[in-house]
Amino acid sequence: MEEAEKAKIKRTIRRTHILIWVLLGISAALAVFIYVQGLPPPAGKYDELAKCIAGTGATFYGAFWCPDCAAQKTKFGTGAQYLPYHECALPDRSENADCKAAGVQHYPTWVFPDGSRSVGTQNVSTLAKKTGCPMPT
Repeated sequence: MEEAEKAKIKRTIRRTHILIWVLLGISAALAVFIYVQGLPPPAGKYDELAKCIAGTGATFYGAFWCPDCAAQKTKFGTGAQYLPYHECALPDRSENADCKAAGVQHYPTWVFPDGSRSVGTQNVSTLAKKTGCPMPT
């Protein structure tokens, strides 16, 4: 094998190693970002916001078995206890009559006093805006 071919193979191997390290770095950064996004906020941060949202007459429909509903609660941390949460699931996982009457078909579903709805996990800031509640500083 000629020296030029050997050099070319070494360059290819070096580039491959660099590419692997770059991809590992990006993967690690993405994993940390996803992990941090799933952490609850500091205790008490959104307690007053959740109380305000509940005071507007908004309703958060969900089910005990719904991972998106759990994620929605996690976004509020300790404030989740003050959310206007309405459990739709019966122990057998069927939907209760109240949720059927409200036309809830997906979880989580937010229903606001103006009659508008949002389906899926919502950002805390979006819910504050929709209800007119102030975001904590």
